Amino acid sequence: MNQPLNKLGLDRRRAGILLHITSLPGPAECGDLGPDAYRFVDFIQQTGFSVWQILPVGPTQADGSPYQSSSMHAGNPRLISISELADLALLPPEFAHKEQIGEADKKRLLRAAWKEFRANPRPELRSELDLFITETSAWLEDYTLFRALWEENGHRCWWRWPAPLRDRDPAALKAARRRLAAAVEYIRFEQFLFFRQWLRLKRYANQRGVLLFGDMPIFVAHDSAEVWAHRDLFELDDEGHPLVVAGVPPDYFSATGQRWGNPLYRWDKLEQDGFAFWVDRMKTQLDLFDLIRVDHFRGFEAYWEIPAVNEHAIDGRWVKVPGERLFEQLHDIYDPLPLIAEDLGFITPEVDALRRKFELPGMKILQFAFSGGADNPYLPFRHEINSVTYTGTHDNDTTLGWYLGLDDDSRLYVDEYLGRSREAMPWPMIRQALASRSQLAVIPMQDLLALGSEHRMNLPGTVEGNWRWRFQWEQVDQDLPRKLRSRGELYGRIPPG
Repeated sequence: MNQPLNKLGLDRRRAGILLHITSLPGPAECGDLGPDAYRFVDFIQQTGFSVWQILPVGPTQADGSPYQSSSMHAGNPRLISISELADLALLPPEFAHKEQIGEADKKRLLRAAWKEFRANPRPELRSELDLFITETSAWLEDYTLFRALWEENGHRCWWRWPAPLRDRDPAALKAARRRLAAAVEYIRFEQFLFFRQWLRLKRYANQRGVLLFGDMPIFVAHDSAEVWAHRDLFELDDEGHPLVVAGVPPDYFSATGQRWGNPLYRWDKLEQDGFAFWVDRMKTQLDLFDLIRVDHFRGFEAYWEIPAVNEHAIDGRWVKVPGERLFEQLHDIYDPLPLIAEDLGFITPEVDALRRKFELPGMKILQFAFSGGADNPYLPFRHEINSVTYTGTHDNDTTLGWYLGLDDDSRLYVDEYLGRSREAMPWPMIRQALASRSQLAVIPMQDLLALGSEHRMNLPGTVEGNWRWRFQWEQVDQDLPRKLRSRGELYGRIPPG
């Protein structure tokens, strides 16, 4: 049952970079799976690092958060590269190197590629599509119909659709499949393109010794294909509204807690069929990634239940979960199960015991280390080998922004702990992360570029202005790969030579 470190891809000390796909440079309105993704793999290889950590890649909703997706299986069509479609002769050659592509342009070009595919089908590509549809039918058919109905209903949430569709009346669904057959076919094609491009990038990375490290949220969005298709697995009323929702009590990020609003699982129902919902979900993620961070791991021991009528997260309660039985089932089916537990926030001995039972690496955030004295578990000398150390994550300020925001006494404490380094911040923190006992150290790209608070990815508890940050290659100093390689070699994270 227990998985040794070498089965998790952590067979040796490694270093990695945290950068979401959308933060890559490129001609589209967000980064995608095009040439800059391959260039970033090459950059990682040049540094000697061997892990690329990425946020969830499902279809995003209005706020752009990768943690609120309309499907736990599907890929985000915004990440599809237009240049690769030109390489496949589905678009004219000039689109292979187009300098700017707006969001509306990308949608139009994807439709044009579909039209070309139908008009002049290449047998090998058609065969690939047919195989993809067959292999993913367990989730693809629900998702494509959900998405087509969502568009037909003016992008309204599924619980606001006409009752027969909302409640998945068989006759209504059959009629919808006939009526929306063309739309469903196109959405299948979109997903085919995403997975084809993703798996091609993964092969490229793996061939160069780079592991892809993904991120799987514990909860799913209310307005998602899975909640619509499996209402019996969630705490919903007869009209599809949640009775209780997910969140966390007050913590480091928010004095009033966070009300995420995701519907909560009916764990008794999930367990009745051997956690098939989670087994299927894990399969999709294991196809996409070499390592997977399980977001909000503590929710597998107990979750914070908030009455849906409550505006804030303060008035909730902890509810126990059969997490041990779930992980036993997953381990029986998938060996290895390369999971890393996001064990931040309010962690009880029971949560820690669950993580340790399955030997899952936890997370150590250096920005959390410099308060409370020498017993702070995030201080580097307290890190376990079976863990992942970060300077900060996508939810933190950049390390430079964090440091500049400290009061004088706290900044002095950090300076003293780090030995009053002659290097400018954030490099002393980067060095400390690489020197950590943790088997894996991951540095956000913002920290490698020494960027300030205006470049942070997300501010938890807010919905405006997040998830939009991108870097440009002009920001990357030519000496950076050599500098990172020398640091990685110094701290045993890169094999010599």
